[in-house]
Amino acid sequence: MSGFTVPEIAWGPMVPVMVVLLTAVVGVLVEAFVPAAHRRAVQLTLTLAALAGSIVAIAALWSDTERTGGTDVLGGSLVVDGPTLVLQATIALLALLSTLVVADRVTGGEDAFAPAAAAVPGSDYEELARRRGLRQTEVFPLLLFATGGMMVFPATTDLLTLFVALEVLSLPLYLLSGMARRRRLLSQEASMKYFLLGAFVSAIMLFGIGLLYGYSGSLRFADIAAATATPNGMEGLLVVGALMLLAGLFFKVGAVPFHMWTPDVYQGAPTPVTGFMAACTKVAAFGALLRVVYGMLPGMAWDLDVVLWVVAILTMVVGTVAALVQTDVKRLLAYSSIAHAGFVLTGVVALDDAGLTAVLFYLLAYGAATVGAFGLVSLVREQGPGEDGTTTLLGEATRLPQWAGLGRTHPVVAVTFTLFLLSFAGIPLTAGFVGKFAVFSAAVEGGAWQLALVGVLASAAAAFFYVRIIVLMFFTSPHDAADDAPAGPTPAVGAVASDDVADGGTQAAATGVAVATSAPERATTTVAAGEGLTVVAVAVCAVLTVLLGVAPSPVLDAIASVAVLLP
Repeated sequence: MSGFTVPEIAWGPMVPVMVVLLTAVVGVLVEAFVPAAHRRAVQLTLTLAALAGSIVAIAALWSDTERTGGTDVLGGSLVVDGPTLVLQATIALLALLSTLVVADRVTGGEDAFAPAAAAVPGSDYEELARRRGLRQTEVFPLLLFATGGMMVFPATTDLLTLFVALEVLSLPLYLLSGMARRRRLLSQEASMKYFLLGAFVSAIMLFGIGLLYGYSGSLRFADIAAATATPNGMEGLLVVGALMLLAGLFFKVGAVPFHMWTPDVYQGAPTPVTGFMAACTKVAAFGALLRVVYGMLPGMAWDLDVVLWVVAILTMVVGTVAALVQTDVKRLLAYSSIAHAGFVLTGVVALDDAGLTAVLFYLLAYGAATVGAFGLVSLVREQGPGEDGTTTLLGEATRLPQWAGLGRTHPVVAVTFTLFLLSFAGIPLTAGFVGKFAVFSAAVEGGAWQLALVGVLASAAAAFFYVRIIVLMFFTSPHDAADDAPAGPTPAVGAVASDDVADGGTQAAATGVAVATSAPERATTTVAAGEGLTVVAVAVCAVLTVLLGVAPSPVLDAIASVAVLLP
């Protein structure tokens, strides 16, 4: 009888991920054993401490990784090299800033999440939960589980671990997308769409993994890469399997033609969750895409070039053109994120160290601007009469006409949002300009100058809808709701009718919720006074956007010094 051999596990390189995932487990126990009155404070403290501790652990691993190049852990299922640390640090930092936005509460103690997420919108149970002031503190362990999956996703070097990490990061996001306090029906619809499409794409991805295993006899990236170098008559399995695997990754980054979930989910999900998802998921998914393209399928460069070129061009063009006609801020930012996915793909196409460095920097710059932009969107609110006739905060003012004149009434908010828009547009002295310049330069050096040219033209066209918002905020008179919204009664605060206002209409008739019958009073746009957590997050994002645009060299050099993928 053979004895059991205890595996040797390098625990040190796994500390950043372990801190996040173990704290998420502790967060679940907190929900069970900590009194409701203290739950939010405990969960917020644990979440922030875990993410900050993860960043510190990554910093402690940096010098050793820079010297040795990295190490394999868990028998080669994961690899902790330079790109892994950069991506994990970016995800942890953006998740930390997103947590501040998630935890913030406006005047009256209202956060962005429904008091009872499983309640039927407009039901008596939901109204009772609202009146009793219930809080969904489960969002914090869900955020940590998603963050942990995102940190594992770009570090995987075998397909089985890749799929498990994908599900760990995706399942919490499906839940979080349907937990919005306002626009409950829209939020639940977004969650269902995201779940169904995500499950479908996961099945395609799993089928592709099976085909790749059938081709190579292994799930390891290195073994599959070695098998692609030697023709064996089963190249059909390789091509189809690789395309199915890439389809799953394209879905997570929101690339065309797998982008249709993005605008609906971005609009329907709670805005703090949208910011977290838009920034962190894109970082994790592009990290995994880099490792698959650079580490697993380098022998298919000729075949993959065609796919990557077509997807990148379609993504830039479709995202830009669709954004030009949007009238909702969140949908506009959603299509903007699709266009940015195409810009990042130009760096992936380069297939060299310069492209790797450029993509890593771009993800950091884009993520900071995204968290900041959605943080500000969560603060811009409608203001109207409440149940007792006094003026109170209603839902978010996401329709573009509602942002007219914001530069006059709230200049600091408008200027900060302008900074993020200019970064998205790639204007010099912002992080977005440096990121775009880096990925386009890498594409030109890699021989894909035509792709870089399309990217430059798309960026020029995209500047139009960013500038349109700036003109709206600073050079347009404050919005008069009578010009955009039909006359009608104002729904009661907390009712589904007020929460599901979209494009100037109301769903009160569809939901059957009673509305006030007194004389209507038009809602105005204001900026909510929260607890200051969102302000802190937005300020940090603004500073990062400026510093990475004015003095990017230290960050670029630090990334370039470790931008080597281990096989």
